[in-house]
Amino acid sequence: MEKPSQPFFYKRIFWDVDPAKMDYNAKASFIIERVFERGDVEDIRYCRRFYGDAKIEEVLVNAKWLTLSTIYLATALFQNQLSNYKCYTQAQLNPTHFQY
Repeated sequence: MEKPSQPFFYKRIFWDVDPAKMDYNAKASFIIERVFERGDVEDIRYCRRFYGDAKIEEVLVNAKWLTLSTIYLATALFQNQLSNYKCYTQAQLNPTHFQY
């Protein structure tokens, strides 16, 4: 399967950005994080087809903040550990107060 020239993402993910002005290579980290946080399965497939798994894994491992469900999804997709993710280890180092 060949790489598409431009990814197709719905406005529900990028409501605050003009897709015509978006530089898909320069803003790859922003796009990948946003798609994995707010996209559905089809959006993630488009993203993986456009950027490739190596680039996506690199971005997600080095992300400053991701939801726990996104981290679990990424560990399942890329067969790695929770401790590989910078945002997960940072959260473990800074625990919040116990909600009782």
